[in-house]
Amino acid sequence: MKAARFYGPGDVRIEDIGEPVASKGQVKVKVSSQFRYVLQNADFYEPCVGYLCSEQEWQYVVHYKGNQIFDALSSVCGSDLHAYLSPIPKYANSVPNELTGETVPITLGHEFSGTIVALGADVDANKWGIGTNVVMHAHPEAETYAHHATLSYAMSNLPPLSLEYQFLQGICGWGGGLSGFIAVDVKYLHVLPAGVSLEIGACIEPLAVAWHAIKRSGITEGKSVLILGAGPIGLFTLKILRSFYPSAIIVVSEISVLRRQQALKHGATLSVDPTNADIPQAVLQATGGTGVDVVFNAAGTQASMDAALLSVRPRGTVVNIAIWEKAPTVDFNLVTFKEILLTGQPDSILPTLEISECWWYRVNGL
Repeated sequence: MKAARFYGPGDVRIEDIGEPVASKGQVKVKVSSQFRYVLQNADFYEPCVGYLCSEQEWQYVVHYKGNQIFDALSSVCGSDLHAYLSPIPKYANSVPNELTGETVPITLGHEFSGTIVALGADVDANKWGIGTNVVMHAHPEAETYAHHATLSYAMSNLPPLSLEYQFLQGICGWGGGLSGFIAVDVKYLHVLPAGVSLEIGACIEPLAVAWHAIKRSGITEGKSVLILGAGPIGLFTLKILRSFYPSAIIVVSEISVLRRQQALKHGATLSVDPTNADIPQAVLQATGGTGVDVVFNAAGTQASMDAALLSVRPRGTVVNIAIWEKAPTVDFNLVTFKEILLTGQPDSILPTLEISECWWYRVNGL
């Protein structure tokens, strides 16, 4: 089967590898073939982002051997792009991963949906029957880390932070969604609710990132928001916020013309080009001089960090969603004197699955 194999920054290759076999407690999943990745002239096209921007803007330059075409319903995470451009600690490298034991090359893809085609031993066929549509939860649960975890971590279902930062399936081994098939332990799978398409299923993981970021922010009715970066997660954040808070002031900062247009189409109060406008000033004008209550940083640049701290009101909240290629400089004098709450978030897929059936149509337009 064809697979996108990560060898390190600047080196992703499309290769032929053997199909996986479902081991004990696993199922074999066929990554759905409703989208086509076209790899031609060293361009890597991301269908999930393709909903959000023009063809010219959704091509990522990737090194590979030869021109290939293969089908998959799996999206390329922004983290994958960052890992291609710069070393990211949680991605596989030459040192064996603490959980998977794998080194590069590994198969990429942690945002995907698919259909079960084979069952390994000791798998409940009533729940995980052949033909069942599923989505993967890329973060292992607490029991996976049992030989590492302290009781406090296990009780909260959170892995030790150092390990959490190191691991995602499709990033550090155990196969990935950018391939024809993947063998997955059923404890990392969730059945897609009836009425939720495989197309939406492939977006559940980035949707979960946006959903969890919003929960972490503590936002309530009547609050104002700045979203820095209108890529997939930025726009998902916008769509969720607008679904719950129809009258909220939501300012979006984005360089891409088409993405700014998409932001306006999907509910932004104001969509601003940070290369041509002063974002903090635009925010002050939009909020009557107070600044926004919450900032979501989905851009991951020094300029976005500066804009976030200058745009948030005193005692406001800044939630970092982005993965950074370079560590930013943070003006902690601003954080201190404005009493800014600065936080981050991992993803959380279960709550998203619980609500996805209710409002998946709201994000389907993306």
